[in-house]
Amino acid sequence: MSKEILNLEPKALWKHFYSLTQIPRPSKKEAQVIEFMKKFGEDLGLETIVDEVGNVIIKKPATEGMEDRKGIILQGHLDMVPQKNADTDHDFEKDPIDAYVDGEWVTAKGTTLGADNGMGVAASMAVLEATDLVHGPVEALFTIDEETGMTGAENLKPGLLDGEILLNLDSEDEGELYIGCAGGVDTTASMNYTEEDAPENAVAFNVVVKGLKGGHSGLDINLGRGNANKIMNALLLTAAEKFGLRVSELQGGSLRNAIPRESFATVVVPSEHVDNFKKYAAEFAVIAADEFREADPGLEVTVEEKTEMPAKVMDAQSQEKLFKAIAEAPNGVIAMSESVEGIVETSTNLAIVNVKDGKVEVASLQRSLVDSDRDKIGEQMKNVFLDAGFEAENQGAYPGWKPNPDSAILKEMKEIYNNKYGKVPEVKVIHAGLECGLLGSVYTNWDMISFGPTIRFPHSPDEKVNIATVQKFWDFLVETLKNAPKK
Repeated sequence: MSKEILNLEPKALWKHFYSLTQIPRPSKKEAQVIEFMKKFGEDLGLETIVDEVGNVIIKKPATEGMEDRKGIILQGHLDMVPQKNADTDHDFEKDPIDAYVDGEWVTAKGTTLGADNGMGVAASMAVLEATDLVHGPVEALFTIDEETGMTGAENLKPGLLDGEILLNLDSEDEGELYIGCAGGVDTTASMNYTEEDAPENAVAFNVVVKGLKGGHSGLDINLGRGNANKIMNALLLTAAEKFGLRVSELQGGSLRNAIPRESFATVVVPSEHVDNFKKYAAEFAVIAADEFREADPGLEVTVEEKTEMPAKVMDAQSQEKLFKAIAEAPNGVIAMSESVEGIVETSTNLAIVNVKDGKVEVASLQRSLVDSDRDKIGEQMKNVFLDAGFEAENQGAYPGWKPNPDSAILKEMKEIYNNKYGKVPEVKVIHAGLECGLLGSVYTNWDMISFGPTIRFPHSPDEKVNIATVQKFWDFLVETLKNAPKK
């Protein structure tokens, strides 16, 4: 870990971000960071609450003369996406993040950085600790498990928070204010299959799809990037039809909200078709690289012989069902918004495909700005797998956040930003699952805005945060607190 980030400005924020990088906090494994935040609040002598699911709430009274201002809730999530490159040795449940300064950015060596949402959490911590800021009543809400289910936001109880304005610090483009977000629903499918003895007179291969950029399955879904599961399936489906390929194991993707960057398969091919299979695979690799040369120039598709033959393969009938379902499953942008120009309205991400030990497991995430369309595309995805003989269900649906262009805090923050930086911030709706939708369904009186510094390639090992925008984000937050509207 490079401690050079401690010298970056604003030091108050970067100090806390550095502390967060030292604490393992992958989604659903937040026990250490929950305890850390609890101690942080208590050590400051502030009212600190840990609710029944692990959300942490820390309350700070208004500074002198600001007691008549509306209470502001600063909100961020404690968990981070645990993604790493295949050649990186890192245990997200034990090891700190190795963050370092790379020119104008802070990034990490071979893993996700955790700027999503470590930046927002660190900013809230800096506000809570500060003795030189001017602000009304402040409450910091640190939720858990945002990245894999939003269970923290979903289980937040009414009556715990008193503020009227929520500042969600989990957006990723400085100079933009978000006033709405997509809802989402998970679709999972599974199927048992018969393990058969690997055929005789066959050759085993490792098939690898790698080098894709991946990224956030909402924010980056419109960039035309390759989906490793789709690419792998296209290769295997044709090879099975032409050369009798049989799958022994298959693993692609690891997180439902990350575009899958890699897929790995162990397959066997009858000896008499080996040469033609190799030729086909080489041609496929060239075609795939050409297809994604702009969006994913690092794509590699490789096929290498294995010396050791696997003992078992998937039965042919189940294999055919799997390939057919993956081929037919929708993926990527489904519809663009007609009311908000340039915004994806509905999308899907075929995130995870696992085949091993007699069981197939598939997971995808559907998003939409319109809840009814979210449900519609979720049903479509589910039915693709049901029709192929899988068990499938939709679960974990969460609502979108309906934009309110007449928001009072929006008007205030636009004026503050314009006065400070000489331009009006862009007002946007985001195709991602901010917690505002769930939180606003519990605290219906909240006036909500989401903003943050510039973060690129979240949910991937290329994640990085722009240093200069962190200072602007902090200054904007401080000025917003100072100008909180009166009750």
